[in-house]
Amino acid sequence: MDSIIRGTVTYFFVWLIFRIAGKRSLAETTTFDFVLLLIISETVQSALNQNDNSLTNSFLIIITLVGLDILLSVVGYRVPRFNHLMNSRPVLIVENGKPVKERMAAARIEVDDILASAREHHGLERMDQIKFAVLETHGGISIIPEAKS
Repeated sequence: MDSIIRGTVTYFFVWLIFRIAGKRSLAETTTFDFVLLLIISETVQSALNQNDNSLTNSFLIIITLVGLDILLSVVGYRVPRFNHLMNSRPVLIVENGKPVKERMAAARIEVDDILASAREHHGLERMDQIKFAVLETHGGISIIPEAKS
C-alpha cells in the first residue's frame, strides 16, 4: 500500500511542478532541460521505491502511475473542465500579425520562438505573414498563415 500512496503523491507532485513550469518547459528540450529531467527522474525514482528495488514493488509503482494516467485521461474526456484544469488551454499569442505581449509574457514566449515555428512549418519570415499563432496545450506553437492575396 505504501508504494501506491508514494506513486500517487509523486505523480501529482511532478504534475504540479510541470504545470507551474508552464507549457514551454516540455515543448522544446534544450541540453539543460534534458539534464534537469534526468536529475528529476533519478530523484523521483528514489522517492518512489524507498530502497525497495524488488520486481513486485517496481511493477506496483508502474501500475499505479499508468493507472492514474488512464483514470485522469478518462475523467478529463468526460468532464471537459477537469481536462482544462489538468492540461490547460490553448492560448492565442499572435492575432492578425500582432503579438499579444501580455499572453506571451505569461507563457514566457519570445517573438523569436514564434518566428522559428513559422519558419519551420510554413517557411514564413515575418510576423505580418502570420494570421494567428497558438500556444498549444502540449507547448508547441501552431501557426496559421495569412491568406495570400
